[in-house]
Amino acid sequence: MTGIVIIGAGQAGASLAAKLRTLGYDGALTLIGEEPEAPYQRPPLSKQYLLGEMELERLFLRSDSYYAEQKIALRLGKPVTAIDLAAQTVTVGGEALAYDQLALTTGATPRILPADIGGMLDGVHTVRRLADIDAMQHEFRAGAHLLVVGGGYIGLEAAAVAAKLGLKVTLLEAAPRILGRVACEETADYFRDLHASHGVEIREGVGLKRLKGESRVTGAELSDGSSLSVDFAIVGVGIRPETTLAEAAGLEVDNGICCNAEGRSSDPQVWAAGDCASFPGPSGRMRLESVGNAIDMAELVAENMLGAAKSYVAKPWFWSDQYDVKLQIAGLGAGADRIVKRADGVGMSHWYYAGDRLLAIDAMNDPRAYMVAKRLIEAGRSPAAEVVANPATELKALLKG
Repeated sequence: MTGIVIIGAGQAGASLAAKLRTLGYDGALTLIGEEPEAPYQRPPLSKQYLLGEMELERLFLRSDSYYAEQKIALRLGKPVTAIDLAAQTVTVGGEALAYDQLALTTGATPRILPADIGGMLDGVHTVRRLADIDAMQHEFRAGAHLLVVGGGYIGLEAAAVAAKLGLKVTLLEAAPRILGRVACEETADYFRDLHASHGVEIREGVGLKRLKGESRVTGAELSDGSSLSVDFAIVGVGIRPETTLAEAAGLEVDNGICCNAEGRSSDPQVWAAGDCASFPGPSGRMRLESVGNAIDMAELVAENMLGAAKSYVAKPWFWSDQYDVKLQIAGLGAGADRIVKRADGVGMSHWYYAGDRLLAIDAMNDPRAYMVAKRLIEAGRSPAAEVVANPATELKALLKG
C-alpha cells in the first residue's frame, strides 16, 4: 500500500505527520526514524535533561497512543539505506517501502574532530541525540575538568550545565570571540561575563591542536602552545545538514536539500523540511537550524503535499538557556551596521539595525522586548533607534505606531 513516507522522526518529521492528519489526509502514513525512540524534543537535551531536571518521558513530543490513534506507522531504530526515485521506494531494514510522496526531514549531524587529533577517543562527546546525552551524563562529577571545544550556543549551554554541577570548565573558541557567527559583539560580551561570573574559563582566539590520550582523552594541546589535563571533552563546532540519502538518490543539494519556495525538491514527488532543507530567502538560498523553522516549514510542506501551493516565508526565532538567563532571538542579524542597547533594570536587549531598518533582536531575560521586536520584524516595521534605546519608551506603544 503506497502513501506518504517521511524519513526523519525529529521535530520536523513529527510536525509534518501530525499536520497531514489535522488537514484530513487519511491515506497511509509512515514515519521512519533511525533512533529507537519516538520523536522527542532536542533543545532540553543540553539543558534540563542533562541537568537532571527533566524526566525522559517529558521529552517525547507525543504519547505512544497518539501515533496508533492517528494511524501513523512508526518505523524506528533502523536507518533508510536507499531512495529509488524512479521506482518511488525507500529501503529500510532490507524492505522496499513504496511511496506516492516522500518527505525528507533528516535534520543535521554534528561536526566531529578528526581521528588523527583525538576525535575518536573515549570521553569525547557531541550533543545532538538522546543517546549522546545518556553517554556523557556519568562524566558530570563535581570537580571533574571539562574541555568544551567551540563557543557557539551548544558549547556555552554545556559549559553552563557543567559549571552549575560543580565542574571545572575550560572553553576554547578558535575564532576571535564566542558567538562569532550568530550574535553581535555586545551579546558575546554579555555571555562571556556571565560565564566568567560562574568560574568558566573562556579562551578566545585559541584553537585545539590535538587531544591526548591512549584510548581515553586525558589532555589537550592548544594552538598557543599550552596544554591542559582534562577528564572529558564536549565538541560543539557546528552541524551539517544530513543530505547523504538525498545526494545518493540524485537530488540537488546545496548546503542542504534544495527546495523551491513550496518545499519541493528537484524531484516533484519529494519534499524536504527542517534543518536539512535549503530554500529561497530574501537574499538568496538559506537554511535555518531551529525548532521554529522545523515546525513552520514542516507544517507548510504538509499543506503543499495536499495541494495548497503556498510559499514558505521564514520567521526566524531561537532561544538559549544559560544559568538563570533566557536568551530569546528573533530575526537574522546579518548585515546589521548598528546595535542599539536597551536596558530597563530587569532585562537587557540588543536591537540590530541596517540603516533605519530593524533586522533582529537578542533579548536577555526580557520577554517583553522580544515579543514586541518579533512582531515588528515580522510586520516589516522599524521604530527609530533612539526611541528604542530610551528606557522611558513604553515598548508596547511601538506596536501602535
